[in-house]
Amino acid sequence: MAAAGGGSERRPPPRDGYGVRVFSNAFFRYEGEWRGGKPHGRGKLLFKDGSYYEGEFVDGEITGEGRRYWAWSGNSYSGRFVSGEPQGHGVMEYKAGGRYEGELVQGAREGHGCLVDRDGQVYRGSFHGNRKHGQGHLLSKDGDSYDGDWVQDRRQGHGVLCRADGSTYKGQWHHDVFSGLGSLAHCSGAVYHGLWVNGHPAAPATRIVILGPEVMEVAQGCPFTLTVQLQQDNGEVAQSESGRLLSVSAGVRYVQLPAFSEISFFKVDSELHPETPVETPLGFQCISYPLSCSRSRGPGPRAATEAAGGDALPTQGDPEPAPDLGASHGQQDTLAGPPARRDSPCEGAHGRARRVDSGCAEFPDLFLGPPPPGYRPFLFLESRREKVGLSPGRTAPTVEQTPGGRRPDGTATAALPAQAYPGEYVIMVHDRTTPPFLGRTLPTAFKHLRVVGKGAPP
Repeated sequence: MAAAGGGSERRPPPRDGYGVRVFSNAFFRYEGEWRGGKPHGRGKLLFKDGSYYEGEFVDGEITGEGRRYWAWSGNSYSGRFVSGEPQGHGVMEYKAGGRYEGELVQGAREGHGCLVDRDGQVYRGSFHGNRKHGQGHLLSKDGDSYDGDWVQDRRQGHGVLCRADGSTYKGQWHHDVFSGLGSLAHCSGAVYHGLWVNGHPAAPATRIVILGPEVMEVAQGCPFTLTVQLQQDNGEVAQSESGRLLSVSAGVRYVQLPAFSEISFFKVDSELHPETPVETPLGFQCISYPLSCSRSRGPGPRAATEAAGGDALPTQGDPEPAPDLGASHGQQDTLAGPPARRDSPCEGAHGRARRVDSGCAEFPDLFLGPPPPGYRPFLFLESRREKVGLSPGRTAPTVEQTPGGRRPDGTATAALPAQAYPGEYVIMVHDRTTPPFLGRTLPTAFKHLRVVGKGAPP
């Protein structure tokens, strides 16, 4: 009997019917049905090491439905057998954990089946040579899922990976990593569509760049627009990236440098603003300053005329602008003017936050507002004395010299203007993508912004 091995018998087997056969080496023992002197029908074959087979026999061979247990591994199989080997549909239980249900050929996984491994991952699909091969779907224990091509237990070809955090990759794979053309839609809302090499994007963004001159100039009280690019290391626009969330903020130069005539200098109330000055790559520090968005999509007729350096006529419903403090119109002892425009903080998708589109973003109608509470400006610097006609011995008034809204002579002063003072400011663009896209937050970009008085010479 091929299924039972060789060796002389202790007793002759029965020709037909039910009987027991014990071999002389005592390694095999068969108990079950016989026909023509061979195991045939239902029976159980026991091995000395504790292994066994129980099920159907045909002419002395293990063939048909049955259950096999291997004592040396602790694995067991229930299903179809052919000539002593698991073949056809069956279920394999693994002592180390996991199970397989599906097609087998000569004891190996072959064809379609479902494998649950010891870690709880579930694969449903094609097998070849005991490995995942062909089309298949894998669900990992952390909730990630992959649906696509496999080659020798590796993801290779085209496939879709859906991560538990909501991120999705669609494209080519090689040796279990992104490789070739593919698109990653990140849970943050960012997207990279392009070439991948060994699991990494071939043309990722590495920096944020604010376009324009090294020092931008804007007329006092006028809105301005920022154009931003994501760039690669080689300076090319990272057109493969979209959806990164960028925000813009402003700062004002923190240190007074008398050599510059247009520097705004503020004494800051440390109790109201306990912030630490921000280091910039521009050679000076800055402290935060309010940034607003003009509610109109662009400057009105007055703003456009003023930006061009001309004189605007008052229009109905448009309040008079604040006079330019310290300009060459003569001495100015008051802080002038009611608010000249209505603006709102730039927050949300239509304000300071912008999604990148093919490596580019734009922040329109930005506006520097008045100093916040706790920022006390010194309006006249030493370099402006000649502009306003002050003699070296005369001291120009400051905000601190006019507390309570009155001059030293007792006359009332006007409200602070609803706009920034001429001076040196900083615009910053930040990568707010959360969680970080491709595992990296891009460094903040800085742009030097100079606010000049209305009508000031270029």
